[in-house]
Amino acid sequence: MSGSGPGVETRGSLGGPGVEFTETMRGFASTTVTDDYRSGAEQGERDGSVLDFTVTVTADDARRLVDEPEHQGRINGTVTAPALSPNPIRVSDGRFNLLVRDSGTARGRRMLYAMPMVTDEGRHLHLDGYKQIEDDGGLDLWADTTTLYVTVREGDAHGDVVARGILTIHPADFARQLTTMKAVGADGPLDHLAAMTRFGRYFAGSLNEVFGGVFAHQSPFSPDAPPRVRRQLRCGTPEVHDFRTEDGVGLRLTRFRGGDKGPVLLSPGFGTSSLAYLLDTTETNFPEYLVEQGYDVWILDYRASPALPSASTQFTLDDIARYDYPAAVATVREVTGAETVQVVAHCIGSVTLLMALALGLKGVRHAVSSVVTFHPRSGTVNALRSGIHAADALQALGVDTLTTDVDRDPSWAERLYDAALHLYPAGEEQCGLPFCRRVMFTYGEVYDHDQLNDATHRHLHEAFGVANMTTFKQITLALRTGHVVAADGSDDYVTALGNLALPITFLHGENNRLFLPEGSRLTYEALREANDPDLYTRHVIPGYAHMDLFIGKDAARDVYPVITAELDRHA
Repeated sequence: MSGSGPGVETRGSLGGPGVEFTETMRGFASTTVTDDYRSGAEQGERDGSVLDFTVTVTADDARRLVDEPEHQGRINGTVTAPALSPNPIRVSDGRFNLLVRDSGTARGRRMLYAMPMVTDEGRHLHLDGYKQIEDDGGLDLWADTTTLYVTVREGDAHGDVVARGILTIHPADFARQLTTMKAVGADGPLDHLAAMTRFGRYFAGSLNEVFGGVFAHQSPFSPDAPPRVRRQLRCGTPEVHDFRTEDGVGLRLTRFRGGDKGPVLLSPGFGTSSLAYLLDTTETNFPEYLVEQGYDVWILDYRASPALPSASTQFTLDDIARYDYPAAVATVREVTGAETVQVVAHCIGSVTLLMALALGLKGVRHAVSSVVTFHPRSGTVNALRSGIHAADALQALGVDTLTTDVDRDPSWAERLYDAALHLYPAGEEQCGLPFCRRVMFTYGEVYDHDQLNDATHRHLHEAFGVANMTTFKQITLALRTGHVVAADGSDDYVTALGNLALPITFLHGENNRLFLPEGSRLTYEALREANDPDLYTRHVIPGYAHMDLFIGKDAARDVYPVITAELDRHA
């Protein structure tokens, strides 16, 4: 029996259920510049004076955490700061205050950290930190909730300052943090849910109070919405050809017979299926355009396609090049009787085609290589992600795949994840769709929103899905190396440019911030130097970025004719 009147002891007063999560923050702190946080962080970075911590925050009673004005939990864990101690420093019985009101601002909140520390040498230190949560008029929620200003003092909270700096939560650490959130002291699933719901409502509600509703209007997409009405494609009845690679992976080709030109094989980007070409949301998609021009069109779902079970497995770019392209080209040649084929390949489909040719792929008489080539150059957001080895870190944490899919019944952590990604630094492509935010976090700036019509924007999620971390690691390795290498780091490809002595057309969007035009230019120039320069052409399309080269609202006017003119030259 329960209640709240005199003589009745509530569950909250008994100390449960509570909540717990583990947080990792990383940054720099100076032991010489200690009068300013940012100056201390900058000097610490110059000196290589890192300060990282991993702590577990526990609130034994979620009701007290939410209801009491201190919103307090306790902290235990370790701090790594070589400038203060050569070994990790123990944190015991620290204090954490969740989104307490900041008396200095009308709607501001703070997260407070007070961490008594003891080194292995017996030295006592005290770390104080705060996150300042306030609406500065921009999309600053991610920065506010992941930036901690820290001061380390000798002895206790009143001692002399010995270090000062700034720590942040990295995206990979944030993804890991979400997996650690759990209820403690719960009697069962309902108790667990009640604790997490109470915590989640307070957290999201407090941020909503500060930022004025950024959580309220994230997405018009509802996973439970009825199937949409699709227009009839003007490329005839598809023929589906399932086949297997030499290493036993099942792949698929979808054929649209348009005429005697070709055959032309279309290969999409990483993490997308053949639907990337077949979306019905523009007046004319690329296969329709090619069929109208008299081409026999074959669309490849290689092992990275979310339409296939293989997408959820671990594989490398080398596997796609070594097994998928030879099997696909052989299948098209066998079914059609054609001696050779043409290939239009985009993004990772493009670079793996070039890799396959370097390995000796036969039967391709002309290729259109869209965007990603032997010398990928990444834009700012992706360069940062490559530089911090996000793929390596995520896989080390046990994350084998990422997905752009939005759950039909998302958990609280999933909703919070989408809310955080809503304000994740997104370069020039800001968008409230959870799908778009996931694409940004997973890949980078995949399309220029200005080039999409509303229908494509709302339904592009249909073409995306799961992507594996092993492939991401090889992509980031290529970005760090400056040219494509095998997954084990060996140079199997750029040393074999002589095998690419065939007509190749390079295509790039002028405004591509995901993979910069410089990359295709470098490969174009390298091939012209290695082989007959007349074999190669290159087109940079004004006003376009990456995937919008094929799904843009005006791509049938601006891009498709450029590609088709090149195909016609070799048809």
